[in-house]
Amino acid sequence: MPRGRLVDVSIVMRRFTQALFPFALALLGLAPASAMEVILFDGSWEEQGFFRLFSNEYAQRGRQLDVVSDGSVSLLWRSVGEASRFASSASWFWSVGEGVSATDLTIKGGDDRNLALYFVFADRDRAAALEGKSARRILNEESARALIYVWGGAHQTGAVLASPYSPRLRIKVLRSAETGQFRERVDFLRDFRSAFRREPGVLIGIAVLADSDDTNGRIVASVSDLHLE
Repeated sequence: MPRGRLVDVSIVMRRFTQALFPFALALLGLAPASAMEVILFDGSWEEQGFFRLFSNEYAQRGRQLDVVSDGSVSLLWRSVGEASRFASSASWFWSVGEGVSATDLTIKGGDDRNLALYFVFADRDRAAALEGKSARRILNEESARALIYVWGGAHQTGAVLASPYSPRLRIKVLRSAETGQFRERVDFLRDFRSAFRREPGVLIGIAVLADSDDTNGRIVASVSDLHLE
């Protein structure tokens, strides 16, 4: 066979090997860290109320969570395992069929909102000690910080607000008080650095909240296709 033909074959084989390399990594459990992880509403989430008799109704349906809040408030919480702790972004789809009126999210006791997703971070050396703890316990942890992405309020879209409940919480308004359905994607690293002027540590928990007790309103909503990346 002519020499030129041998060179052509070697180039083809090299390109073929390079194309197969990512698939080989995946088979060996060495897939790149940027892979998407689906977070299911599989019954492992636990409701945590603020008032004993005023809790929301949650239906965990696998890829979708249905929420009804009727003059009530509570959050649904789950811890995040080690495989998800270094997530740098998230995406989800959410919808609101009925919602509460616009409120001032910076006023304690008057800050109803249709939906809020909490992403809670802590220093890496504290993550193991906080595993399995309640949301309330973790949010009282000195090293913990939470980004709260909100649908609701009387604020400009994109506004970042200090929470009236703790200096370790920051609110980012994604949607105003309206009904509809939207897909969202958020960047934890960018938002955390902007909100807290520090690095986020590791992700240790996620919560979904609906809040209608102050306005005595009613919320019918859902969250689905929640992914971490």
